[in-house]
Amino acid sequence: MYYFLGVIGFFVLFFVLPGLKVVNQYERGIVLTFGKYSNTRNPGLTWIFSGVQKMIKIDIRITTVDVPQQEAITKDNVPVGINAVVYFQVVKAEDAVLKIQNYSFAISQYAQAALRDVIGGVELDALLTERDTISDEIKKIVDQATEGWGINVTAIKIQDIEIPADMKRAMAKQAESERERRAVIIRAEGELSAAENLKKAMEQLATSGAISLRTLQTIEATTANPANTIIFALPIEIIEGFKRLAK
Repeated sequence: MYYFLGVIGFFVLFFVLPGLKVVNQYERGIVLTFGKYSNTRNPGLTWIFSGVQKMIKIDIRITTVDVPQQEAITKDNVPVGINAVVYFQVVKAEDAVLKIQNYSFAISQYAQAALRDVIGGVELDALLTERDTISDEIKKIVDQATEGWGINVTAIKIQDIEIPADMKRAMAKQAESERERRAVIIRAEGELSAAENLKKAMEQLATSGAISLRTLQTIEATTANPANTIIFALPIEIIEGFKRLAK
């Protein structure tokens, strides 16, 4: 009896317990039997035959990998330094294990090549103003290549764009000239609007006869100081009347 219990205890200790594995909720377990793929284990407590089977756990959460700064030449021959970050997720854990050796490193290398290729096909102005569009184009290229690896590239974001110092100075001068041009246009539009309003006011005063009342108000205001010299001018209506009589 004790011998039987000892055999059971030995079996449990050396075969059952070592084979117990816990797969977390954010993982998938790839089971290899004598080096051959057997199945994929879902989250929870599971058991494999220790010594015969092997489990490789794969994280299926969204992961980021940095694309180090790359030197590239734009379509208009401007050298730029640019880096990015790749967001990806494992959707088929077995493919990520069996079809690619190191999928994180492979994604980074492929993203670097795609980044240089896409940047070489756009001009500097488009690179600076259409960053999201260029990022989406790089994502499509990388996503197509990694689909067979069981990887889904969710996004690629361009972070920093470095341009030569002389190009920065030229762009600053261009921006300053553009601001001055807009300021001149705004001032001219303001003066034109003021002139039009003044013209309308003069026409309104002339047709309504209010200019005579305005003249009297001005005379009254100036007579408050005896030292002032007042020169009386004929109202514009009288002058217009004389012109009509002359004709």
